Amino acid sequence: MIEVIFPHTEFHDLGEKIRLVWRGTLYADFEKDELIRAIKRKYRVSPEITAGDGKLVISTDFKDMEKYIAIYIQNNLGALLRNRYTERKVIYIHEGMDVPLLGYNAFGLIDRGTNLIQVRGVSGCNLSCVFCSVDEGPYSRTRKLDYVVDVDYLMKWFDDVARIKGKGLEAHLDGQGEPLIYPFRVELVQALREHPHVSIISMQSNGTLLTDKLVEELAEAGLDRVNLSVHSLDPDKARMLMGMKSYDLEHVLDMAEALINAGIDVLLAPVIIFGVNDDEAEAFIEFARKIGAGKRWPALGFQNYIPYKFGRNPTIAKLVPFKDFYAWLRKLEEKTGMRPLVLKPKHFGMEKREFIPLAFRPGEIVKAEIVLPGRIQGEMLAKARNRLIEVINTDAQIGHRIKIRIVRTRHGIYIGTPI
Repeated sequence: MIEVIFPHTEFHDLGEKIRLVWRGTLYADFEKDELIRAIKRKYRVSPEITAGDGKLVISTDFKDMEKYIAIYIQNNLGALLRNRYTERKVIYIHEGMDVPLLGYNAFGLIDRGTNLIQVRGVSGCNLSCVFCSVDEGPYSRTRKLDYVVDVDYLMKWFDDVARIKGKGLEAHLDGQGEPLIYPFRVELVQALREHPHVSIISMQSNGTLLTDKLVEELAEAGLDRVNLSVHSLDPDKARMLMGMKSYDLEHVLDMAEALINAGIDVLLAPVIIFGVNDDEAEAFIEFARKIGAGKRWPALGFQNYIPYKFGRNPTIAKLVPFKDFYAWLRKLEEKTGMRPLVLKPKHFGMEKREFIPLAFRPGEIVKAEIVLPGRIQGEMLAKARNRLIEVINTDAQIGHRIKIRIVRTRHGIYIGTPI
């Protein structure tokens, strides 16, 4: 009897398949028949394959079979890897792929001309909020795959960016979805904490995947603040807004307190949809005071709902101009004494910094190589001048070299159309 064990991995028996779950967030299903055929080609035997106690169990005793099957699984893992929360195919981006981590919105690093760098190691979300600006989550109708970036490769690029941007940086873990589904979440915080240019590490999260153990690990790793996406304090309304019947508001509120007790500051960040949850503003303020949120930074960051082209735009939403939204916030400040509610960069220690120099100009025509599929239909990712370009309205395939007209360069996010 041979037992195969991988670090950070559990095996589960699904009948005709063996499921490998890696770091709790990614999985791959291997057909038992395929595993048996691979063994038969090598050893001329057809063993029984099962899984138990998180281990892969093979009913044979060939001395080197454990090594052989481990190599087989590793060689085939990439093609089978999926996101546990969205069920979508995952592309694992590592140094050997030579894919730039600047230029695209869904993964890598984003510089918006300040001392804050957005760090995106993963795409995908475990929730399907009704107002999601990028149509994320298990019920997405437009997103067709997810990405995971190897933590060492992500830090290599962060180091290059940090040298350009200077010291006193805030590394903000966010993304098109939920950063806590990143399999290297704790390791990433640890690596950023050790970086000499990083002063603050913050994270955007919906809080549902937090546990007491994970909160402790993140605190020990050096996380400073969580911007917690909580949009209602009413359980039924919260489930509606989060788009999931399984959403556990009580757990999220408990985790908010756990974060603060562990020394991680919390900023509550509700998206306000007027006519839906604006009447809960004072309740949010009361809860923030109760748990002691906002020790170093503001306790609340109310956000005004706005529709997006590729987002979910619920018909229940009443659009309010930002001028009126800020007036509403100022009235709340006067009524409750909670300040600041009208937030400014200075409240977070944000300051303007020189942008990382642009690699392309709007209107420029460049030759680029298609290196990855995009997340939506008709989108591919191309590489040129050590940057990624989101190519839209294209049927080009990976490996093709095409001419692209650059149509957008804002904040170093490059979008182009084929010529």
